[in-house]
Amino acid sequence: MRTPHGFEGQEKRVMLLNIAGSGNMARAIAARAAFGDHQVRIINPHLESARDLVTDLRQRFSGFDIGVGEQLGPADLNVIAVHYPTGKQVVQEARDRLADQIVVDISNPVDMGSFDSLVVPADSSAAEQIQQVAGPAVRVVKAFNTIFADLLEAGEGGGEPLDVLIAGDDESAKMMVSQFASSTDMRPLDVGPLRRARELEAFEFLHMTMQQRLGLNQQSAIKILS
Repeated sequence: MRTPHGFEGQEKRVMLLNIAGSGNMARAIAARAAFGDHQVRIINPHLESARDLVTDLRQRFSGFDIGVGEQLGPADLNVIAVHYPTGKQVVQEARDRLADQIVVDISNPVDMGSFDSLVVPADSSAAEQIQQVAGPAVRVVKAFNTIFADLLEAGEGGGEPLDVLIAGDDESAKMMVSQFASSTDMRPLDVGPLRRARELEAFEFLHMTMQQRLGLNQQSAIKILS
């Protein structure tokens, strides 16, 4: 039975995360993994960029088990930390290796040219598009897309723990993402099936457009109060 904070019965465990990408969000999720004493492999065809990120995080977090991986595949979580639709292509190319695996889509499919719309159909989402190319054997979960990288790396905003809004069709996959979030002092919230990713992506698009208008400088977070 779910609690208001996510799920009951969570137990601490060391997880292995494959993170596709080496940008700000990849860095932030890897930093959270270090905080929770998890293991990370950075997957990036640009090996120099991946190695630079690994070196930096090893220096910041003593004893952190982080390295460069060759490809997505067997892990507790495969996090797609690249822009859409690149993430869709990455998953499509790796779909055979991702069978029975959990894929976490963190993207916001914003039209970066106009910054005035999303680039997915109104009756779909980036997460659903990724699920479609991945096939039914891959368990896609939407999470972390409503948190800016700086706050995600810090794990809190305004002195409050961050809310991680999680959508997916596979309950055990959502549980794994929830356990990861909880282990890094964030608050997981199950918002429903994968189709709720449509609202999560639209919600964060609005949040992004507010930053300059309200002078928030990407230091704001979406928080559910009750």
